Amino acid sequence: MEWRKYYWDVTLVPLGLVMLVAYHVWLWHKSKTQPFTTTFGREADSPRFWVLVIIKDIEKKSIIAIQSLRNLMMASTLMATTSIVICAGLGAIISSTYSVKSAINNDIVFGTHGELMVGLKYAVLLAMFLFSFLCHTFSIGFLNQVNILMFTPQDDKSLVTSQYLTQLLEKGILLNTVGNRLFYSALPLILWIFGPVITFFSLIAMVVVFYNLDFLPGNTNTTLENRNSIPFPEA
Repeated sequence: MEWRKYYWDVTLVPLGLVMLVAYHVWLWHKSKTQPFTTTFGREADSPRFWVLVIIKDIEKKSIIAIQSLRNLMMASTLMATTSIVICAGLGAIISSTYSVKSAINNDIVFGTHGELMVGLKYAVLLAMFLFSFLCHTFSIGFLNQVNILMFTPQDDKSLVTSQYLTQLLEKGILLNTVGNRLFYSALPLILWIFGPVITFFSLIAMVVVFYNLDFLPGNTNTTLENRNSIPFPEA
């Protein structure tokens, strides 16, 4: 039957992506319930601390604030530029008459390389890199807002409060993180051009890499109640 030619492509690759999504759902749950076991949980309150400390002594720490926000924006700019360049390259390949499937036969290891499947592979890659680009550009916008509003006068009538600045900074950091994860997750999918088996094992390897980066040893019994007991500095 016709669908059997796409069997490995429609089973292994979606399974790998489901594992990747399931890992991030589990990571989010752990960051909320046991924050001290993950890097995201430990750093969740960092933007709030940072904003309060900077606002408290803005005249002396203005250079630190500008440099810190600039570094974040430069990182997002680099990733956004890389993503859009890859998108342009993929668009050029899709529109070209050259076919990468001619040198690879259809089999179990390399999967199917018909026109439909090749088009699907490039479309998925293009979508992931494009969403990574959008997340990074949105992140740059929020960080720019923080950079400007950080120096507005803080008084009782001002609508730009430390809570508002913290929300903007958290959105910028979150979008930067999502953009990075989309970019890194799309890298194994590039290997899908050569076959679904190698893509599946690459996605598993990416989950292992993420796990070693996201989770910290020790303090596994520390819960959200322990974290809420940490005092915050006052602006």
